[in-house]
Amino acid sequence: MLGLKLATDPRWVNLAEKTIEEILTDHAYCEQKAASTGISLVQNYPDYEKVVELVTPVVTEEWGHFKMVLDQLKKRGLKLGLQRKDVYVNKLAKFIKTGGRREHSLSDKLLFSAMIEARSCERFRLLAQNINDDELRSFYRNLMVSEAGHYRMFLDLAIEVRGDHDAVMSRWQEWLDYEAELMKEMELRGDRMH
Repeated sequence: MLGLKLATDPRWVNLAEKTIEEILTDHAYCEQKAASTGISLVQNYPDYEKVVELVTPVVTEEWGHFKMVLDQLKKRGLKLGLQRKDVYVNKLAKFIKTGGRREHSLSDKLLFSAMIEARSCERFRLLAQNINDDELRSFYRNLMVSEAGHYRMFLDLAIEVRGDHDAVMSRWQEWLDYEAELMKEMELRGDRMH
């Protein structure tokens, strides 16, 4: 369903379990950044009513997820650590096409968001299936479903904004190829969600 061309190394879950405070901290900030990205889309493209209509509830949901991750930290007697640079997202952002027609630029930003949601969904699925903590298993199962919905919404919205299904799907394939190469280069770390 997600179309990712390179699956996460299954050992990632074992590494994440060993550094649960770090992975939850990183996850919390990922949710915060997702909310911020949504706010930016609404602020920068208020003339695209469908973007405002569909992205606004996602902002609320992502901020709610941030709070839910904070609750998971608190339940375990853990603290929210400092935010770290998100190498994955920063490298993905370099692939966004800027300039040109406004709807093309917006469409690419929506594909950027779809890609992050797709990878998050895949990682949440791994945690839901393999983490030893039963509560976190259920927690990540629920978040996986949410991320899958966000992924699909951003992808569909990119198609609608651009008005050219084939062009967007061709560009999506470029995103998938780029992300797979990026994943090959990245160090396998259990303290990062991406």
